[in-house]
Amino acid sequence: MRYLKRGKEREEKDNKELTKLVEKIIEEVRINGDKAIACYSKKFDNSFRDKAILSKDEIKEAYESVDQKSIDDIRFAADNIRSFAKAQRSTVKELYDFSPIPGVVLGHKIIPVESCCCYVPGGNFPLYSTALMLGIPAKEAGVKRIVACSPVERTTGKINPKTIVAMDIAGIDEIYAIGGVQAVAAFTYGTDEIEPVNIIVGPGNQYVTEAKRQCYGKVGIDFLAGPSEVLVIADENANPEIIAADLIAQSEHDVNAKGILVTTSEDVGKKTMDKVLEQLGELKNSSIAELSWNSYGEVILAKDIDEAIIISNDYAPEHLEINIKDPELVIDKLINYGSLFIGENTAEVFGDYASGTNHTLPTLKASRYTGGVWVGTFLKTCTFQKLTNEGRGRIAPVVKRLAMGEGLEGHAMAAKKRIE
Repeated sequence: MRYLKRGKEREEKDNKELTKLVEKIIEEVRINGDKAIACYSKKFDNSFRDKAILSKDEIKEAYESVDQKSIDDIRFAADNIRSFAKAQRSTVKELYDFSPIPGVVLGHKIIPVESCCCYVPGGNFPLYSTALMLGIPAKEAGVKRIVACSPVERTTGKINPKTIVAMDIAGIDEIYAIGGVQAVAAFTYGTDEIEPVNIIVGPGNQYVTEAKRQCYGKVGIDFLAGPSEVLVIADENANPEIIAADLIAQSEHDVNAKGILVTTSEDVGKKTMDKVLEQLGELKNSSIAELSWNSYGEVILAKDIDEAIIISNDYAPEHLEINIKDPELVIDKLINYGSLFIGENTAEVFGDYASGTNHTLPTLKASRYTGGVWVGTFLKTCTFQKLTNEGRGRIAPVVKRLAMGEGLEGHAMAAKKRIE
């Protein structure tokens, strides 16, 4: 392989100051509750709300301030996401009456978590699509209490109205105007106003991510997400203009986002770099995308598709596009990715918004061991067992010997009593 453009290494830093600040905020929220939340919401988000939870009137007001076409588009996306989540849920089945030996009956139940918090970022852009990606799978999983939170816009003191509409369409039960570390802490430990939840899902900035890391254990989380990334595998048949557009789309998420092209064609690689520069000039606000591409964008020349696959599997990207003549021939060889986009027609941005798959995906090589948020994120697979007299007679002597072999006499006695 050879680099036609090499980006800087993007690694998570050991930021001790950030860790201490997050720890301090979490502790203050844990001790002082709503008072601490109000203080930090005012400091970081310029929010002066008396209560974090949104009223029905505020939700109604949001609908009135969003044009009907936008509402229809959100519903279109929601329908696709909901349909796919329903289909996924139907594949997760309970298991009954499995017997490894006579008299021993095993199985598992599929149980939804009772409550979850969907964290929807506010940041540089109102990412209202994330409300759909988090709330809908939770609803289809059967979660009884689904809450969502998002920071207010500093200019208005309110959550973006499209975000509120998307949360409502997703089936969110409670909406809170709160973000940042204080939100994660509040839904972990609870306050007088906010009841804690079982799991917190959704992306956020480095402070939110660190807060999820520190609160994990007390509360469940989906995973620790870093800056967004896309990797495109392309051969000589690929269209540089299309590739460039997809690389830019990913790059504009964040100044630390990463767009990577792995191609078997030097001509396609060079033309794509030219097209990226050309298309950046077409954007009204290209500052984030340009900085991200210049810093972290990469174009790698692979000797053949097999080497391109090795590079991709090693990188384990969040989003993976296959833009080659016969993509179906390589799908089974690709094993590390958050979500796969097959063929030139399948833009990564379609998955970001409306095709139906989830856009909350693992980054920073995490796809080596996990997939993204899906209906199963909100489900617990809990085993059960039941033994007859025959089963007890077969198992107990073996367990007694195994326990004694480990030196656990109490365990052995529990088995022995059943033999007697």
